[in-house]
Amino acid sequence: MPTVDDVLKQVGEFGWFQKQAFLTLCLLSAAFAPIYVGIVFLGFTPDHHCRSPGVAELSRRCGWSRVEELNYTVPGPGPAGEAFPRQCRRYQVDWNQSALRCADPLADLAANRSHLPLGPCEHGWVYDTPGSSIVTEFDLVCADAWKLDLFQSCVNMGFFLGSLTVGYIADRFGRKLCLLATVLVNAIAGVLMGLVPDYVSVLLFRLLQGLVSKGSWMAGYTLITEVVGSDYRRTVAILYQVAFTVGLVLLTGLAYVLPHWRWLQLAVSLPTFLFLLYYWCVPESPRWLLLQKRNAQAVKIMNHIARKNGKLPPEDVRMLSLEEDVPGQLSPSFADLFRTPSLRRRTFILMYLWFSSSVFYQGLIMHMGATGGNLHLDFLYSALVEFPAAFIIFVTIDRFGRRYPLAVSNLVVGAACFSMVFISHDLHWLKITVACVGRMGVTIVLQMLCLVNAELYPTFIRKAKPKEKTTYFEIQTSEGPGN
Repeated sequence: MPTVDDVLKQVGEFGWFQKQAFLTLCLLSAAFAPIYVGIVFLGFTPDHHCRSPGVAELSRRCGWSRVEELNYTVPGPGPAGEAFPRQCRRYQVDWNQSALRCADPLADLAANRSHLPLGPCEHGWVYDTPGSSIVTEFDLVCADAWKLDLFQSCVNMGFFLGSLTVGYIADRFGRKLCLLATVLVNAIAGVLMGLVPDYVSVLLFRLLQGLVSKGSWMAGYTLITEVVGSDYRRTVAILYQVAFTVGLVLLTGLAYVLPHWRWLQLAVSLPTFLFLLYYWCVPESPRWLLLQKRNAQAVKIMNHIARKNGKLPPEDVRMLSLEEDVPGQLSPSFADLFRTPSLRRRTFILMYLWFSSSVFYQGLIMHMGATGGNLHLDFLYSALVEFPAAFIIFVTIDRFGRRYPLAVSNLVVGAACFSMVFISHDLHWLKITVACVGRMGVTIVLQMLCLVNAELYPTFIRKAKPKEKTTYFEIQTSEGPGN
């Protein structure tokens, strides 16, 4: 009986149908970028200082420039150049006093400004930015700066919780239904997040976005890899992730044009409703249909692929089956990942690599927002280095295998992050260059992990209903265990 791969070789492994589906699903991958790293623009923290009643009127009366107003009324940096006193403390002075002079208003109150009492910001902050972010709108600075970290932690927690449930939904109800459901919830949550008036509601909708957005990205990844032939599976998997990088570049342009965070949030959320059109544009995975014993629908989809590709379906297409469709079924479970010493070792190594790479990736992205340079240009530079990262994978993966590029890339990331500790903030160009090198390395690691993750596990763990008992102890991959 012919398998899905056998039929795809005859009707087209990457014909017009697969190309159309691939480009369509790449839009979904690009739309995931603002959710994953959007905090760089949604939560940027500009220079700020305490708002002091009376300062604006005194500045207007004295005709001060912006620089003079700051020099006369805002505390200087603290010990060793720390900015905290300047940003989070204010002089406890009544700026409405008529005795204050314009030349040096604090000179008559104390011979040395360091002797003047400082107090907390009781009247809010003044932000030096033409736009807005959740930081400027909800005053997430100084004592409340931890709330910005909580904002990003919520989406990361959503990714984690969603990974425990969305995978089951995709296996139980289908990749297409999972994709459509998560896209709908993600779009609604994204729009509401840009409309709600309070921080707690923003936090809740951000968490909801995290719960479903990674699942929709993975559903698209699974769909496209399951409708192309085996010779093209690796290529589309890498290019699907390159589409995410395209989303990063587009996000930079949008953030520049829309400096106010609510407009930016709506601009990246409203178009995602169009992904509901995938109901008509994207088919269900024929492999999943065969797993569910819905052979007639799988055959219908394979016939549709043949027509779109201008091919004739093979005569025995109605006998379509899975590669593993033999007696001796096993019921895979989470415990199978740790059942043998070999599987335990692979599982713990991959868990560590996924965790460390995700932390490094987000950390390097957050670093772009804290360098003190041009936020948009720095973010763009770091996004552009992901394109050569994909090229390096294409060049090295067959020549050197998986382990050596993976190991070297991890060393590059570690060395870049370690060296950045010793680079002076005045050498902005050097810090950005080293950060971009680290960003390239961690991108290679993450993209490589997506490939290695599927190749290091037996077939029966990677499939919903594998059949071969012998694969329990073997690596069943087309490349073999040596790579």
